[in-house]
Amino acid sequence: MQIFANKLLLLLFCFGTLLFVTADAVYIVAFLLAITLSAMLYFFYNEGVQDLNFLSYLRHPDFNLIVTFLYGAVLFAVPELSLFAPLVAYDTFAIGNYPGLILYVTGISAAYFSTFPLLWFFLIFGMALSCYLAFQTQRYKKLDAVFKKTRDDSTELNLLLSEKNQTLLDNQDYEIYTATLKERNRIAREIHDNVGHMLSRSILMVGALKAINQEDALKNPLDTLDKTLNTAMDNIRTSVHDLHDESIDLREVIESLTQNFTFCPITLEYDISYVVPRAVKYSFITIVKEGLSNIAKHSNATHTTITLREHPAFYQLIIEDNGTISNASSDSGIGLINMNDRVCALKGTMQITREKGFKIFIMIPKES
Repeated sequence: MQIFANKLLLLLFCFGTLLFVTADAVYIVAFLLAITLSAMLYFFYNEGVQDLNFLSYLRHPDFNLIVTFLYGAVLFAVPELSLFAPLVAYDTFAIGNYPGLILYVTGISAAYFSTFPLLWFFLIFGMALSCYLAFQTQRYKKLDAVFKKTRDDSTELNLLLSEKNQTLLDNQDYEIYTATLKERNRIAREIHDNVGHMLSRSILMVGALKAINQEDALKNPLDTLDKTLNTAMDNIRTSVHDLHDESIDLREVIESLTQNFTFCPITLEYDISYVVPRAVKYSFITIVKEGLSNIAKHSNATHTTITLREHPAFYQLIIEDNGTISNASSDSGIGLINMNDRVCALKGTMQITREKGFKIFIMIPKES
């Protein structure tokens, strides 16, 4: 846009020559020649022929040099055609053809320096203005390119920083979650090892007292104490089991199973959030164990893929290998039957396919 504005300004400036000469046929030819040559040079050194392979040779610097030198030669032959030379000088400067500019100035000087000094000064000033505008335009282009590159680099850097920050936050959340599970597991062990053993000893002592008690007045209090201690023991046992169940990290267990599987290489794809229902968690662990055991016993696979993925409405588990051994009776095996029972208990579905290997596809819906 700035280029067209500059050219329009120079064109209006060139029309100022009407103060010195009259508009005749040669004047119109000078105008049309300058307009054509300016458009042609702009088209050649810009993006105009970038996708036109058959015109790519026109972008060669030698061609532009020949065109501008021919124009300079025409100015010597017909001095009146130099009245619009400042317009052509703008594109000549832009393509870096400085010898052509010298040729224009020489032609203008030879035509008007001695015969029409005022017009000569007007045209030389127009040439200088043209070169100045072209220089400022090139400088603006370079600054604009630097600005856009800096802006793009800054945007890319901000995106990378955002991704790294999000990764750090995710890792931090996972570490906090893992630490929480470990602390729950520690508390469960402490309750089981300390409080549980003390209650067990107390229950045994009360049972011994009941066995040797000979007084009727102590019978009911001892029975009540025995029931209270057993109730407390049951509650602690339930709490310990709950804490232990909550302390199991599904991802950690699955990764441990795959790392300890040495029959063939395994690719694990895990994309499930931290909080998984306990029933789904234990079902997936058991199914993966059984699936890996079946691969080791019945398959000749050289690679296995396990995928655990969470969708908005369901959990997905896929166990597949590239084994070529087909055992039609394996679908009714105890292991697969147990898998199917676990999945059905959670209102899920299980499918088995044998195309290009053995594949178990399991989908368990989330509780609404």
